[in-house]
Amino acid sequence: MKTNESGAVLSDKDKKFREFALTGNLWKVIFYVCIPLSVFQLINHLFNILDTMMASHVSAVAVSAVAYLSQLQNMISAIGTGLAVGSSLKISEAYGAGDYTLVKKRLSTLLTICAIISCAVLLMVPFTPILLRLCGTPADFIDIGTKYFIVTMFSTVLSFFNNVYIAIERSRGNSKRILRLNTFVIILKLSITAVFIYGLNADITMIAVASVISQGFLFIMAIKNLCAGENAFTFSKKSISFKKNIVAPMLNLSFPVIVEKVAFAMGKTVINSMSKNYGSVTVGALGISNNINGTTTQIQNGFQDGGSSIISQNLGAGNTKRALGTFWRLLIINASIGLIGYILLNTFIEPITYIFANSTEGFNYEFQQTIIRVFRYDSFGGCVPLGINCAVMALLFGFGKTKLTLLCNFCRVFVFRIPILWALQNFTTLGSESVGIVMAASNILTAMLSSIIAFFVIRDIKSKMKDNE
Repeated sequence: MKTNESGAVLSDKDKKFREFALTGNLWKVIFYVCIPLSVFQLINHLFNILDTMMASHVSAVAVSAVAYLSQLQNMISAIGTGLAVGSSLKISEAYGAGDYTLVKKRLSTLLTICAIISCAVLLMVPFTPILLRLCGTPADFIDIGTKYFIVTMFSTVLSFFNNVYIAIERSRGNSKRILRLNTFVIILKLSITAVFIYGLNADITMIAVASVISQGFLFIMAIKNLCAGENAFTFSKKSISFKKNIVAPMLNLSFPVIVEKVAFAMGKTVINSMSKNYGSVTVGALGISNNINGTTTQIQNGFQDGGSSIISQNLGAGNTKRALGTFWRLLIINASIGLIGYILLNTFIEPITYIFANSTEGFNYEFQQTIIRVFRYDSFGGCVPLGINCAVMALLFGFGKTKLTLLCNFCRVFVFRIPILWALQNFTTLGSESVGIVMAASNILTAMLSSIIAFFVIRDIKSKMKDNE
């Protein structure tokens, strides 16, 4: 075990990974950290698709309700996700700088903040019907999904802690542990959901119950690992500190991420509500199209998450040039993944959508064709452009430029998406394919905006590097 001058302890394994992240071959570091994260993201997404298929087994309206309510859930879970993303980057930075006492203080304080927020969220449960109406939820979705949404609130609270735990493990390079734990959780959730839906013919509420059970298992494992020993990456009551120098850096970095994710989920909720003008099945078709397209973008997100951690660690250690090198490699990797994904998904879109169009009510040809129409546009603007955007997000997160990530994603929804869909609905005679066109346009324009921002950020970073030479 290694101890820094202030007394915090670092395990030999964590010490070894730190040296590897800061001095090892950069390609090897990226693949070592990011591949398990990408595999996890892909597996998680594929099982989410199977979840959607199970909901579609109930009815087309049920799958549309799940797609709609999931965005409302994402608005709430964005608080925990934003805290995990922003705060874990500051933990990674302290890890890279070798300040292990600061690592422990930030980790312990972060978990305490999550507990406070969780209590506040649970107080909202009795007001769920009012909340759904205030968010403009269609009446048929409220009827079928109120109980579902209430149960997901408990799942969301558990995910607050689980997201922080995953981010902490990512910071210390334990990507394989993340993969193992979450793969088990996903299989557990899918198995329970299958029993509920196919064995007991339950409604969509039981899908949410399965989520609570599986998230509960991960929560127990997180508590076990975070309370084991005196490692710098474990929780300690004595290390909880709400001093400005501990809390402010985490909250300053996290707040724009929270706002960004809440706004993004809110924007998607607005899009789903507007898409309802083309019929309830269009909302489901858009959700399914996003899921199919996500088999590519989720892999890219794995490289974004791991890459931002590598960047922040190297930045904390003063290796700015190496941090920039990580970004350029991520850009090449994510663009390549996007191109391969685009070709494969469009080649096999017919048999993929055939699965989604089957339910207890029989095969729905119209639903399948709606999905395909939306997907053709969605994938064109999603696979490669979003891969580029993911690389830029890793750069901005790693360098602590979360206000710029907020700008990019705010524009993605509220400038490039909602106004364009409104224009298509009011000034054209296009049908459900409008939502696909909007997805393509917004993603391409976002990639262009983020690329321009990256150009100026990199130029500024290089200028500061020259000044410090």
